Amino acid sequence: MSQNTLIELLYGKGAHASPLACIEDLPAELAIARPEKLPHTIWQLVGHINYWMAYDIRRMQGETEHYPAHASESWPENPATIAESEWKNELSRFSALLATLAEMAAWDAKKLAGQASPAPAQEGKQNAPILDVLWQTAIHNSYHVGQIAMLRRFLGAWPPRAGGDSW
Repeated sequence: MSQNTLIELLYGKGAHASPLACIEDLPAELAIARPEKLPHTIWQLVGHINYWMAYDIRRMQGETEHYPAHASESWPENPATIAESEWKNELSRFSALLATLAEMAAWDAKKLAGQASPAPAQEGKQNAPILDVLWQTAIHNSYHVGQIAMLRRFLGAWPPRAGGDSW
């Protein structure tokens, strides 16, 4: 697939909901709300996505990263309350990390074929091409943005102000 397709998927095109539209109009009180029997809140999902976007960006920039010993290390605790400003900061971080990924996806083919630093538990201490890491990150984001859309439906907050499929 093309780099343009990758960039479009990072921002939500076609069957993929816009990750920014899914969260930008959500108030903090709903971000930390947990519908009964569901494992995560939107706050936790955004924090988890941010964790892995930042992790993979550092890898693609050549930094050696400690791979978490357990998945729980990449999931933030859900606060009992949260200030709107704290939620907005997390949303800003999300947007900035997406922009960085889109910039990287626009790199030339030679740079995209370069190797990211290894993620030992995932790749047997093998390096991976930067383009592969970008695709994996886009797919991971899409998976969790789908969960965010579902949580918004459970919370009665769908579709977002910017629109979204409601069928």
